Amino acid sequence: MKNEKKEIFLTKEGLAELQEELDDLKQNVRPEVIGQIKEARAQGDLSENAEYHAARDRQGQVEARIKELEYLIDNATIIEDTKSNVVQVGSTVEIKYIADNEVETYYIVGSTEADPFENKISNESPIAKGIMGKKKGTIVTIESPNGNYDIEIVSLK
Repeated sequence: MKNEKKEIFLTKEGLAELQEELDDLKQNVRPEVIGQIKEARAQGDLSENAEYHAARDRQGQVEARIKELEYLIDNATIIEDTKSNVVQVGSTVEIKYIADNEVETYYIVGSTEADPFENKISNESPIAKGIMGKKKGTIVTIESPNGNYDIEIVSLK
């Protein structure tokens, strides 16, 4: 079985946010944690030093997040604004839920940037998977854990 590399899709804004977080971790958080470790170490016996162990745990979390951010940034595919007549990552899609005639607009982004409160859905979500490559006017059956439902692609930007 191949270990397939998952493609990481980011908007330019999403890439900038990750870079900003990475810079903050490297320039501010990492030195702060190192300072906390030094302070705790100065208190003496490390075996029963809760501050020292907490600072070391925090350091591990910070370093893991730095590695994760570096990986995401280094391997990101930037979503370009392209005119297309089919749904793709970067598309803004207006869909209608057939059963209740409700209309929603979603922006399809990579999983890193997905935010349901801003109607940004992951390209890996059931809805996005169902409509990828489809044209305006297409009706698609979406399979979900709560049961299948039909949606229509009303518009595409």
